[in-house]
Amino acid sequence: MNTRCCAVALLLALSGSVFATDTVVLLVPNPIGIWLITFGIAFLIAEAALPNYGVIGLGGIIMFVIGAVILSNTDVPVPLMIGLGLVSALLLIYLVIHALKTRPRHTVSGDAGLLGSVTAVTSLQAGNACGGWIHLQGERWQVLSATPLQPGQRVRVVGRKGLLLQVAAADAAPGGE
Repeated sequence: MNTRCCAVALLLALSGSVFATDTVVLLVPNPIGIWLITFGIAFLIAEAALPNYGVIGLGGIIMFVIGAVILSNTDVPVPLMIGLGLVSALLLIYLVIHALKTRPRHTVSGDAGLLGSVTAVTSLQAGNACGGWIHLQGERWQVLSATPLQPGQRVRVVGRKGLLLQVAAADAAPGGE
């Protein structure tokens, strides 16, 4: 995800909320509220840069709301608090949804990535019709089958012992041998 785009979108949304208010108070009697709001916004920006599935963003929204409550007794406009809170919540929801979409990925390496793969036999071993070579995931593997193999035959990987893959015909059941 492009974090710069998220940070720019957040800053534009925040500036739009500020310009939409009637008056902007520059000197606030209670600086703790401003600091909490500032840290809340910083945490929401950090949420866009770190893969933590909403933990920092939730803390940012909580700090933002507490800061807004502290400032609610002052002259800070209510539309500003509501606008910033909504923008923050929408950004957090977007980030959590985007993070959860990237989470369920299929295994692409190791034994789990090899098992079940289908490829063609590239060559046979001399004097052994049940042994041969395949090209799989950019590597050349030695294979062994319970049945004789033919060059070009499609086979499915059913097991692995060290650097030797056990294969079965691709049209056979995935359970293999």
